[in-house]
Amino acid sequence: MNDLQIVNHEPDVFYQSFLRKDENQHQTHYCPGCGHGVIHKLVAEALQDLGLQDRTVMVWPVGCSVFGYYYFDTGNVQAAHGRAPAVATAIRRARPESIVVSYQGDGDLAAIGTAEIIHAANRGENITVFFVNNSIYGMTGGQMAPTTLVGQSSTTSPWGRRPGNDGFPIHMSELLSTLEAPVYIERVAINDNKNIVKTRRAVRKALETQKMGLGFSLVEILSPCPTILKMEPVVARKWVGETLAKAFPLGVYRDKKLEVPVTNQPTIRPAAEVVGISGADELSTQAREESRRMRTRETTIKVAGFGGQGVLLLGQLLAEMGLREHMEVSWLPSYGPEMRSGSCHCHVSLAHQRIGSPVIDHPQVLLAMNEPSLRKFGPQVAPGGLIIYNRDRLPADFAVEGKVRVVCIPASEMADSLGSAKVANVVMLGAMLQETECLPMDSVMGVLTETVLNQKMLELDRQALEAGRKYVEQQVPVGPA
Repeated sequence: MNDLQIVNHEPDVFYQSFLRKDENQHQTHYCPGCGHGVIHKLVAEALQDLGLQDRTVMVWPVGCSVFGYYYFDTGNVQAAHGRAPAVATAIRRARPESIVVSYQGDGDLAAIGTAEIIHAANRGENITVFFVNNSIYGMTGGQMAPTTLVGQSSTTSPWGRRPGNDGFPIHMSELLSTLEAPVYIERVAINDNKNIVKTRRAVRKALETQKMGLGFSLVEILSPCPTILKMEPVVARKWVGETLAKAFPLGVYRDKKLEVPVTNQPTIRPAAEVVGISGADELSTQAREESRRMRTRETTIKVAGFGGQGVLLLGQLLAEMGLREHMEVSWLPSYGPEMRSGSCHCHVSLAHQRIGSPVIDHPQVLLAMNEPSLRKFGPQVAPGGLIIYNRDRLPADFAVEGKVRVVCIPASEMADSLGSAKVANVVMLGAMLQETECLPMDSVMGVLTETVLNQKMLELDRQALEAGRKYVEQQVPVGPA
């Protein structure tokens, strides 16, 4: 009879050494008897067996598993507490070829992240969620979790969980299975070898569900936490099987193919058609690149004023013009609850390459529709930048630093003389286009024609645009009078 040899092989999905600490680089940070190590190995084995390692992005939120990126040789993203499903959704939609895994504990998923997981599941996002339920907050000191059992003590429920005061434990698998969209939901446990084998199958099936593009999958894993539960590891595993699994029954709660009505599918149209670019779909990529570089200039713009001055609309017009000129564009508004008179501003980026962030700390151009906006944002303008101010002169006590160029234009007064105060923002737009030449003047009329349906107002906009352009063309005085 041949001797049997058992070999414990570490999946290639793990790094060969764990660099979180200089010492003990072969060890994880988990406590003895913790279930995370077993679950990590099951996930790593499934990723390797399915050939998904190079496509996988793991999302790690706050919790005991927060340092998972030290162990998994995959794409890794750190998420804020409870926000892993939202981050996973963004990654999956931005990179649909990826396999996106959200790995969360009960305090993270079922407490602060309840809304995130419910809405991700309800949308049927094609992500995989591994939900580790040990009935307690492990990393932060053993507070009561949404899954803490009735009568179970914790640092915040020393007399045990009392339903009259604390409510009942939340059963996430049952709750999510009431939604239409989830495809696969199962609750398993890792308290003994038999259940570990079932967990291995569930983990693999959840990843296969995403690989086939079927939709949302979640595996809830009942796991021991010996340190916080103040139990020996063997006792903790026995408690999971005999007590925790009794309160949270194991089994498959959803296993079906999602059927989405065809009538609910949006009509797929070319992006050029959506933004109204005539014949743009016939242009080659090279032609578009040449066109935009000849007709446009990269710039960052902040438009600021108060509600009712058309601040946000002005930003939208600039963004729409950029789209029509095949530029990369972002528009980020910021405003208070008031419809009128409240402070508001927006950030607009016009670029030839992808935009890293819509937030602009130091704009190259500031369009200040009123004095408070000038004083607040003027000092933020980048050196060598431009301020266009909606008055005929700067305030006497306002100092311009960093070789910033200033154009003062009485846009509101000019708009009044044209017949409507509403077109002051278009006067400012005409002045900016003439001064910066960042976008062609003819492009804005195409946008206005489709945006403004009232023909009388459209004519006023045309006149306002021309008035702003001519005012700058006549070389207005710069700076204080």
